[in-house]
Amino acid sequence: MPTIVTTAALPGRAPEILAAVGDVRSGPASGRLSREELLALVAGADVVASMLYDRVDDEFLDAVGPQLRGICNVAVGFDNIDLAACARRGVVVTNTPGVLDDATADLAFALILAARRRLGEGERLIRAGRPWAWGLDFMVGHDLRGGRLGIVGLGGIGSRVAARGRAFGMEIAYFSRGDSPHAAELEAIRLDLDELLATSDVLSLHSPLTPETQHLIGARELALMKPTATLVNTARGAVIDEPALAEALRDGVIANAGLDVFEHEPDVHPGLLELENVVLVPHIGSSTTETRDAMAELAADNAVAILRGEDPPTPVHPPAVD
Repeated sequence: MPTIVTTAALPGRAPEILAAVGDVRSGPASGRLSREELLALVAGADVVASMLYDRVDDEFLDAVGPQLRGICNVAVGFDNIDLAACARRGVVVTNTPGVLDDATADLAFALILAARRRLGEGERLIRAGRPWAWGLDFMVGHDLRGGRLGIVGLGGIGSRVAARGRAFGMEIAYFSRGDSPHAAELEAIRLDLDELLATSDVLSLHSPLTPETQHLIGARELALMKPTATLVNTARGAVIDEPALAEALRDGVIANAGLDVFEHEPDVHPGLLELENVVLVPHIGSSTTETRDAMAELAADNAVAILRGEDPPTPVHPPAVD
């Protein structure tokens, strides 16, 4: 029987799916292993189901051993995996796209609403027991209807956020490396990034983290945005230059922001923690019971396919190997 390692205990039917084809070793149900514990756990595995916080590099691959056939990331992103190192060793890499699109889009739109209508500020005021009274100038936010929702990366998640924006009466514009297949149904117009920044009332980020997108949004880009604009990020934290964002929010360069992801998780830039005009949540975009079950089960299906010598449902295409 092949050996299957899951670096965290998987929910749903995933353990049953994996146990039918191999011997399964699992990490903890909560919390994370140390690096040393992780490398010891994965040793000898034929397939590893990894989490987005597991760094899969040459050290990791050496620890697993030459029998390794696949890395099945339980996430849509795969910036934690050295694809070139896996390709050199003939290790198949998979991810879990699609099944988390709606949950993450729901969370992104919740952040849009929370930031535009200042829900975090209002709740903190109530919980702190501070005095307040209704007034025409009290806790004034911004409408969504009639505004422009800018999407950076109109893929699976970005297109679903756009659909929610249309339901709220927003115009959709987007920036992507190429034309999006979702653009026509959303009546979305494609713009270059600078124009999208300058004309969007809400900007929602959905691009993968790559060397090209690291700090895609920095001081220069923030300065192009409207002073009434909202920035939302449910992609990867490092797509935004956090110190630059903290400064822009503090100085009124943009109105507010909603963040689900951070560059150095679980740490958050201290400048952001001091501000009222940013909604901060702890990377919970896909955190629903139904979605996490579906992610784990898709990762398990990928693992089973690899072990059977079949094409996995959702492979990550490796870079060219010299």
